[in-house]
Amino acid sequence: MKTTLKIKLLSAFTIALLFANNSQAQDTKSFDKGFRLGIGLNGGIPTDNNDYDWSLGGDVRLQYDLAPRASLTLTTGFTNLFVDPNVKDLGFIPVKAGFKAFIGGNQFYLLGEVGGGFAVTNGHDQNTYIWSPGVGYATKNIDVSLRYEAYTDYDTDQIALRVAYGFDL
Repeated sequence: MKTTLKIKLLSAFTIALLFANNSQAQDTKSFDKGFRLGIGLNGGIPTDNNDYDWSLGGDVRLQYDLAPRASLTLTTGFTNLFVDPNVKDLGFIPVKAGFKAFIGGNQFYLLGEVGGGFAVTNGHDQNTYIWSPGVGYATKNIDVSLRYEAYTDYDTDQIALRVAYGFDL
């Protein structure tokens, strides 16, 4: 049941992403492809496990703008899943690649990322596959997003809020 729900969510997100990126005549001479870097803080709550209480992390996201409303992303950082005193916390390094599509203007966006999580703390040695659909709002320097982050090999998933500062490279 859990796997079926994840597949349905991923399918719905993919379809929405395809329809959100509508074609429009644009003046491409004024657009400069380029890189941006974002430094963010993340906080989350688990969706399906009573062992983990909350999460906290930081990340760095490199973004390459393909078009005025479409970008590729590469995100890494550190996330710690905090638990009750009887269970060891789980800290891991996520490494994710993604696609960001701006919808309804140049500030609201949909983001999909996939990658892996590499456990690094408290004797945990289990790595995981990560997929993460999200929505966000970005200005020239501020980026706020909400995402669902699914882990195939950890005993939880989470809903996380990211607040970041970004700038052109």
